Amino acid sequence: MKLFQNILVPFDLSNQSTRAFKTALEMATKFNSKITLLTCVEGDAWHHKYYDSRSDSELLKKQSKVAKTYLEKMQSMADKKNITTKSQILKSKSVVNDIISFAKSRKYDLIVIGSHSKTGFDKLLLGSVANGVSQKSKCPVLIVK
Repeated sequence: MKLFQNILVPFDLSNQSTRAFKTALEMATKFNSKITLLTCVEGDAWHHKYYDSRSDSELLKKQSKVAKTYLEKMQSMADKKNITTKSQILKSKSVVNDIISFAKSRKYDLIVIGSHSKTGFDKLLLGSVANGVSQKSKCPVLIVK
C-alpha cells in the first residue's frame, strides 16, 4: 500500500492555498500521487426577502470563471512536474462540510489545505475552514501556513 496516492487540495485562490498546492506538488512528486484541486463557490450567501436568483446565478458564473483561470495556472505548474491533476468547482452552502463530503466520497488519502492563520476573536467570529476540515476529516490533513 502506497501512502498518499490521492491528494485533495481545497483551493480558495489565496496565497495560502497556492502554498498548500505547491506543498502538495512536492508530496505528489515524492509519492507519485494524483492531486485534485477543489474550489467551492458560495451561492445564496445573502438570502433575504429581496433575493434575486438571477443575480446569484450571475455571481456564481463570475466566481467560477475566475476560479477556472487560477486552476489552469495550477494545472500548468503540475504539468511541468508531470503530476496528474484534475479540478472540481462546487457550488457550496457550507464549505467545510462540502470539502469533507467530497473527500470522503472519493476516498482521498490526504487533504492539504492553506490556513489564513486567524487567531483570537477573528477565528471565533469567522471560523476557520482549515480548522473545521481538520476537525471533521477522517483522513490526515496537512495545514500549510
